[in-house]
Amino acid sequence: MSSRILTPDVIGIDAFMQDHASVLARAEGQAVAVFANNAPAFYALTPARLAQLLELEAKLARPGSDVTLDERLYEEPAAAPVAVPMGKFAMYAGWQPDVDFQRQAALWGIALTQPVTPEELAAFIAYWQAEGKVFHHVQWQQKLARSVQIGRASSGGMAKRDINNLSEPDQQIPPGFRG
Repeated sequence: MSSRILTPDVIGIDAFMQDHASVLARAEGQAVAVFANNAPAFYALTPARLAQLLELEAKLARPGSDVTLDERLYEEPAAAPVAVPMGKFAMYAGWQPDVDFQRQAALWGIALTQPVTPEELAAFIAYWQAEGKVFHHVQWQQKLARSVQIGRASSGGMAKRDINNLSEPDQQIPPGFRG
């Protein structure tokens, strides 16, 4: 079986075990491929080179965007113990999302500008109580976040119109019309 070697420095495992310090010194901070039974067994690095590679990896893991999130999303929640049911459970009347629900929703890609209102929570609980489905606490929170996001987007931020409200006719006649 062929394999690709990612460094020009190659040494056998027996030679490496006899004097690993001088082998790594000769590599001048680069990786050394260590062979066993005519196949690459592992790569060896100096601690300094490993630190450089880890720093580079951490730098590349950070997004290169100039967009920043609200500082509230980075704050750690207060360490107040909350009774969270274990395992899957059906929705019940007293269910509450976590205290840091908005921050968690942002991590899931759902940016909620306002906290969940009691009306939104009550509608969510009433719907899912009737369904009788069972999910984990985090799954319920994800469903709540999506529900609130969709509900707010569909109303465009406007309050719902009361269909029982009767409109008042306008008593003025526009210019140009005969009345």
